[in-house]
Amino acid sequence: MKRPQLLDAADLLAHANVGRPVQAFLKRAISTAYYAAFDALASECANTLISSEARRTTRAWAQVYRALDHGTAKVACLQAGLRGFPIEIVNFADAFVRLQEARHDADYDPLSKFSRSEAVALIELSEAGIRSLRQADAPHRRAFVAWVLLKRR
Repeated sequence: MKRPQLLDAADLLAHANVGRPVQAFLKRAISTAYYAAFDALASECANTLISSEARRTTRAWAQVYRALDHGTAKVACLQAGLRGFPIEIVNFADAFVRLQEARHDADYDPLSKFSRSEAVALIELSEAGIRSLRQADAPHRRAFVAWVLLKRR
């Protein structure tokens, strides 16, 4: 499995300074780690509903990719364990929620401070969550895509 480029970018940001890390770089690293998980989920949605062969080359694929809403996805992820999804999906969902909360602190709380080790741990969490999502069986990934994308009635 190829590591997403967003995780590579997050790593570069987290390790940008040899000495004392710069908070702006650490915060961008944390935000980027979240967006790697978000991209993995949005891509899974588009690949499931349109096709992985159409990846990023058709308007339909892009439309499904863009349909994923951050807030709706978080609520769905919070409920994944209660809905009987397998551990691979639940692990991804838990990571997604934790990463989104860290991103909100990094992006919106001017008083938040992070250590390099915290940023690196969140990058590793993102990578583990993405790996876990990809390891889930296709029928469970399809069900999860429906759960995060479609409005419940």
